[in-house]
Amino acid sequence: MENFIFYSYLSATLAYCAVIFLALRHIKKSPYALFLAITLVVSAVWSGYITWSAFTGRLVIADALPFETARNGAWFGFITAIISQQQFGNLFKLFSESGLVKYVLLWFLAAWLLECIQQLGYLINLLVGTDLRLINHVLAAALGLILVEQCYRNANREQRWMIKFLCLGLGAMFIVDFFIYSKSLLFSKLDSSLWNSRGLLNAAVTPLIAISVARLNLNPDSLHTPRKVVFHTTVLVGTGLYLLLMSLAGFYIRDFGGNWGQLAQIIFIFLALLLLIILFASGKIRALAKVYFNKHFFHYRYDYREEWLKLSKSIAQLNSIDSISGFTINTLSDLVDSSGGGLWLKNQQGEFYLAKDKNLGFQAPKIVGENDSLIEFLTKKQWVIDFIEYQNTPDMYDEVDLSPWLSDDNPVWLIIPLFQQNELTAFAVLTQARVPRQMNWEDHDLLKTAGMQLANALALSHTSDELARSRQFEAYNRLSAYIVHDLKNLVAQISLIVKNAPKHKHNPEFIDDTIDTLENVVHKMQHLVDQFKKGQLDSGQAKINLLAVIGDVARQQAGNKPPIQIITRLEACEIYGEQHKLTAILGHLAQNAQEATDDDGEVKIELTQDDDYAVIKIIDTGVGMDEKFIAERLFKPFDTTKGNAGMGIGVYEARDYIVKHHGDISVISKPDAGSTFTIRLPLAVKKTDT
Repeated sequence: MENFIFYSYLSATLAYCAVIFLALRHIKKSPYALFLAITLVVSAVWSGYITWSAFTGRLVIADALPFETARNGAWFGFITAIISQQQFGNLFKLFSESGLVKYVLLWFLAAWLLECIQQLGYLINLLVGTDLRLINHVLAAALGLILVEQCYRNANREQRWMIKFLCLGLGAMFIVDFFIYSKSLLFSKLDSSLWNSRGLLNAAVTPLIAISVARLNLNPDSLHTPRKVVFHTTVLVGTGLYLLLMSLAGFYIRDFGGNWGQLAQIIFIFLALLLLIILFASGKIRALAKVYFNKHFFHYRYDYREEWLKLSKSIAQLNSIDSISGFTINTLSDLVDSSGGGLWLKNQQGEFYLAKDKNLGFQAPKIVGENDSLIEFLTKKQWVIDFIEYQNTPDMYDEVDLSPWLSDDNPVWLIIPLFQQNELTAFAVLTQARVPRQMNWEDHDLLKTAGMQLANALALSHTSDELARSRQFEAYNRLSAYIVHDLKNLVAQISLIVKNAPKHKHNPEFIDDTIDTLENVVHKMQHLVDQFKKGQLDSGQAKINLLAVIGDVARQQAGNKPPIQIITRLEACEIYGEQHKLTAILGHLAQNAQEATDDDGEVKIELTQDDDYAVIKIIDTGVGMDEKFIAERLFKPFDTTKGNAGMGIGVYEARDYIVKHHGDISVISKPDAGSTFTIRLPLAVKKTDT
């Protein structure tokens, strides 16, 4: 048996030393590493002393108890420091301000002295009639469990990720101690078989502590929880129930002659307790339990009324399209225990762009066209596409090409359409569930129902955006009225000059006044032009030569850098339109290209013909744009990146004009690689006609 004790506690000593080395490597990075290293050193001294005593054949359990009390005190100090950081944002404030912590420290000191001075402890035990050392260790184990519970349950989600494995390891260690000493207290005798096995059990939890060493490698502020810390009593109730069960077991053993198991039973109980703790900490295992209980204990898997009310209350608290997008992914993921996903929203061009993603896990298409087979299939069938079902019965999905969503490492599980009045407004892609399972009709119905409600929320958000833009147009029209009013005043000034000219045109003073007035009018009109951004709309169409138009654009923008290069082999290229309007539109796009490009870059206007269309390309080597910006914001009115310097209607107006003239405009751009605007307008004389 001494060989077993030696190897048991030797494994704990070596494990603690390995974690000490790991903690010392993080001292400069983590403020917790030094504190943790000291605690681990005390633990290693405890297990090392027992190892050495067992090796030399001089092991006396009473001599080892002071080392164990020191180990418990070190762990209590470390956990208290984490709780102090959570509550006050300071590692040591709880030690200095809490009277309860001071009393606990005094109790530890008294218990340690009692175990060090064995004669004094023996006399006190005779007076009270029981072994106070066992009582102290039962209380120490219970206190350790209470502190671990407070540390974990008062942490938020991010903090729990950091300390989860530390709490699991320490909780398992204190549960074993509580089990050993409560049983020993019940029978007034230390259970040596349980006590001898603790070395192996302590070694088993050190990997959990080692994981926490790296996770605690963060700024202390990340563990600060700026809210009232709640005291949880689960451990107190649990320990009370456990002591009651132990008492009942003691009476049974006394009356019926039962016997406790040996080492295999000890290890089994320890692993069972550790598994129970993991059940409460593992999202995957909780999901597995949810599937099992829904399958075997409930007629319906979901409480539809509760799900509907919960979803409605949550949607009512949202106030922006971005928050609704993220909420949609989280809601659909939680319904089926998926680990993440993405949401594609329909834009004004009918395309679906990736608006939000969470733990998507693969390179998904950023834009899905309205003519894509996936969109047509979802619109026609209104199905939830299940990729597990697709693998089993691929014939059901013959009408859709799912290859862009399939690969060896692709975690896609579900594609869920979101309909609003039978119109597909979005679709969500969910990744594999934490516990793979087959979808049934209840899952499909719940996802469709939730999808309709979420689609209504998205539509309401879009409507709110449209209303806001309408108000912006109203303000724009109001600005136009102000400008027209100012223009009328300027026209009145010029009309007065014209009216008086026949009478005073030979008067030098009149000429001077006229020049001053005209100069003032020019300045005011220039100011109005700068405010209005564009001149009055031309009316009527005529045949215009695009060569002349792009020549005018180059001359107008000659004062900006980089200079515009015109590239064409055409001698003439005629279309129908308004020359001044088209010149203003192309000028705006060219100016945007110049503003987005460094002075030593390039801006080109290229003019070609393609069948019955004139093709104008405005090419720059500027900062570029990403796909999401192009799909979501580029053609949206009053959405500008220039701040107060722009009104955000230039590109919107360009597309509106081009589409009304039966043309189209497209954009190809990459961040830091430049942009290319391609405009196609019908030729005045089509080649097919000639």
